[in-house]
Amino acid sequence: GDTGSDCIGTSFRQGATSVTQLEIMPMPPEKEVKALSWPHWPLKLRVSSSQAEGAKVEYSISTTGFAGKNGKVTGLKYTRVDGKLKPVPGSKGELPADLVLFAMGFAGPTEGDVVQELALEVTARGRFKGLNATERDYKVAGRKRLFAAGDIRRGQSLVVWAIREGRQAAQSIDKFLMGRSDLPR
Repeated sequence: GDTGSDCIGTSFRQGATSVTQLEIMPMPPEKEVKALSWPHWPLKLRVSSSQAEGAKVEYSISTTGFAGKNGKVTGLKYTRVDGKLKPVPGSKGELPADLVLFAMGFAGPTEGDVVQELALEVTARGRFKGLNATERDYKVAGRKRLFAAGDIRRGQSLVVWAIREGRQAAQSIDKFLMGRSDLPR
């Protein structure tokens, strides 16, 4: 989606040497099947401008956990899923990573795997329960390295709120990582 594309493009502009996007849904067909799509948005493979910058996209992948050392992420654990989003036996793997960004879109998270590893509950409306991050720093209370902003923190709202909170959270994360920030609040 748009948020995932923004994450990819920003990662490249900030100096990432490689970016991999994991998508839980299967790869869409290259051409629209009109009989199946009308009156909905056509389901067909699209490559965003950010993906075209060099991102690798993996379809039918479900994130299951993290690998880490000394409190820092070193990898993302995953399993392949079938067309019904059920794990494919024997398909577990690990992708090296030093930064993980979640852009879960309209579907939101499901209870299990990463959600369990982070010890987060999901509400019926698809947002994380108990993410009482304050607008002061967007840190999740009691979680040193977990930040929340936008819809996942406040529930579905206007895009202007998500933009505002995203900018403020970015400044807070920059300050957390670098000790200071030159980003606008």
